This record gives sequence, structure tokens and C-alpha cells, in this order.
Amino acid sequence: MWKEIILWAHAVFGTLGVLAAVWLFVEVLNISETNKIRIRYSSVITAVFMWLSFILAGYWYVTWYPADKTIILAGPWKWAHEFFMEVKEHIFFMILLLGTYLPIAVHTTNPLSDKRVRRMILVIAALIALLGLLMDGFGAIIIMGVKLGLLPPF
Repeated sequence: MWKEIILWAHAVFGTLGVLAAVWLFVEVLNISETNKIRIRYSSVITAVFMWLSFILAGYWYVTWYPADKTIILAGPWKWAHEFFMEVKEHIFFMILLLGTYLPIAVHTTNPLSDKRVRRMILVIAALIALLGLLMDGFGAIIIMGVKLGLLPPF
């Protein structure tokens, strides 16, 4: 049961991190003196959710993924691990670094007055959102690889 809860929570926190990045993106697009505090909150929330997703995924990966990996590699969709899991493992570190940098960039600069800073924050938030959605799709393919690996051969 813990396996499923941790796997579910990692995906939920990742999705919430993506939504927080989209929230930040929209706030920065409509930046004004009145939403500066929401920009700060959404940048921190994005980082916290991404770190929570990483910690839970890391624990799950070390504890339970070896069995799933064996199932995937023995099944018809072994490329679900060979390509998608390998790519997911590496791309997520980019999301984690960008998510960690986001509140630093927001809190140490003035996006209200500097157009270049505003553009940088928009690009970072968009990258987090797009890469996060990509991770979600990759996770679905990996899960399907496990399910197909558990089916009897035709």
C-alpha cells in the first residue's frame, strides 16, 4: 500500500509543481505592484512541490523500482525503461535545478522594472511546466510497460 501512496504522491506533487509554475507564468505576464507577493509565493511553491516530488520519487525508485524494472525489461515494452525512464531520470534534474533557481531569481531581482529578468522568469516557468508535462507522459508510458509486462504472453 505504501508503494502506491508514495508513487501517487510523487506524481501529485509533480503536477502541483507544474500548476504552480503556470500560476507564476500568468502572474509574471500580468505583473504589477499588486501581484508581486503572489509571484514570490508561487515561485517558492513551485520549488517546494518539485523537491517533494523528487524526494518521494527517489525513495520509490530506490525501494521499489528494481522489481518494476525487471518486469518492464522482460515484457514487450522494454523500451519503456530503456528510453523513457532513462530520459526521465536525467530531465528531472533540469526541472529540479530550474525550480530551485526560480525563487532565487524572483527574490533577488526586480521583475517589475527589468524586462530581461521578467523574460528569464517566464522562460524558466515555461520550461518547468513543459518538461513537467513531458515527465507525466513518460511516467504513463513506464506504468504501461509494467502493466504489459505482467500480462501473459500471447
